[in-house]
Amino acid sequence: METLTYRGRAVTPRDLETIRQLLTTPGISRRALSWQLCEVWQWRQPNGRPGDVICRGLLLWLHRAGYIQLPPPQWTTHKAWRPRTSAPPVLIDTTPMTTSLRTLGPLVFHQVRRTPDEALVNSLLAQYHYLGYQQPVGEHLKYLVVAGDRPVACFAGGSAPGALGIRDRFIGWSAEARRRHLRLLAANTRFLILPWVQVPHLASHLLGRMAAQLSSDWEQVYNHPIVWLETFIDPARFRGTCYRAANWIVLGRTTGRGHRAPTKQSTRPLKDVLGYPLVPDFRTRLTED
Repeated sequence: METLTYRGRAVTPRDLETIRQLLTTPGISRRALSWQLCEVWQWRQPNGRPGDVICRGLLLWLHRAGYIQLPPPQWTTHKAWRPRTSAPPVLIDTTPMTTSLRTLGPLVFHQVRRTPDEALVNSLLAQYHYLGYQQPVGEHLKYLVVAGDRPVACFAGGSAPGALGIRDRFIGWSAEARRRHLRLLAANTRFLILPWVQVPHLASHLLGRMAAQLSSDWEQVYNHPIVWLETFIDPARFRGTCYRAANWIVLGRTTGRGHRAPTKQSTRPLKDVLGYPLVPDFRTRLTED
């Protein structure tokens, strides 16, 4: 039998036999099978929760390849699947806020992932960010920044891309080290200062505050820290001045080929890539095998 590998995990004949044995359980559903398999394999995320989503992806992959026969899904829909890219609008005070950073008052960062305020952040991004809102996949956090009782900014951060040439060369890690330590990287996927907020130097100040807080919050939710941040900037729209002012490092520009592109032709807009180390020894921590 050929060696099977799914997302870096080898699937042995013994693994297949374990799955087939579980499938003999009368009335077992795909969800129940995934949870039982996670328990047998002790397959858990860094935060201790079962790796159910990845496990279900593995089971479906094996089913489609003909190695196992899954039970019929218990729920189906005729609607085409599409990611959640919008959120219901909200009404908030849009009175212009034109002041200085000194007189703005205390700024409070609220980590809103899995809180009632997460919907507010989703909606503000959908309404006012030029890229709109898209529900992240994988580990991610969201922030709402308020001054007094008024929102002034939003952040969203998620898992970093698996392979990014200019970043990988800058870090200097091997393919094995990248596989082991990629979870220690995060991407700043959204940064929004609400359009009625006009405060000089606010953006770079918020970037510094966010970088100082993110790792500890990530560890609290996902049981591991973050040692490196990165972001993508569309040079046709922005220069990334606030990131540069906050001491982010300009790494270079993407190739525009996207994820796992079948050719070497650019098919997407080129983006500037900027990075920000959260610890002085980030290379040591990311390159150890």
